[in-house]
Amino acid sequence: MLLEEIMSRDLVTLTEANTIHEAFDIMRKHHIRHLPIVDEQQHLVGLVSNQDIRDATPSIFRSTHFLEDLQQPLKAILKKDVITGHPLDFVEDVAAVFYENKIGCMPVLLDGKLVGIVTETDLLHTFVKLTGANQPGSHIQIKVRNKPGILSDVAAIFKEKKVNIHSVLVYPAPDNDLFKILVIRVQTMNPSLVIKELRDKGYDIQWPEIPGMPL
Repeated sequence: MLLEEIMSRDLVTLTEANTIHEAFDIMRKHHIRHLPIVDEQQHLVGLVSNQDIRDATPSIFRSTHFLEDLQQPLKAILKKDVITGHPLDFVEDVAAVFYENKIGCMPVLLDGKLVGIVTETDLLHTFVKLTGANQPGSHIQIKVRNKPGILSDVAAIFKEKKVNIHSVLVYPAPDNDLFKILVIRVQTMNPSLVIKELRDKGYDIQWPEIPGMPL
């Protein structure tokens, strides 16, 4: 999946000449936490977050003092060292960048111009959809040998039992490099028949444990 498929295109932006107070009002009105700062040609100048605004906003106990601070331009507080993305970047690569750099959003640029923005909430929502966790069904976890064709072999059993697969995740077994864990979400609330068939064929079902079914 590409970044252009999940990025927000309905952008709310300000310029570095706008005031801190204006940015505060815009964020509150649109319920956003990150505000790209652009020039007249829509080139990205920097980024202001709600934390930047909070740091620059007087305490509620001193709200009548230093009001002139809120009239300072955003140029005084914006962050210029911004990590950006391209519309054709892969979502999973972007997620790794978010994790490694502990960022909350990523402006998306095309030919140097701002065309979108992706937040950590966008990424989380996307991965929920990719895993099928937002659809009714069941979760099956299988420990398999790490060898070519194993996923095809397992999928054939689901096809034989006419069980539709929502999604498949694969990750290394925590205790042995020779094995992998398949996490399969299926479109059925009762996967007992396919689980029985998998066990009969020698597969190690890690989850679920079905009462009365031999391990």
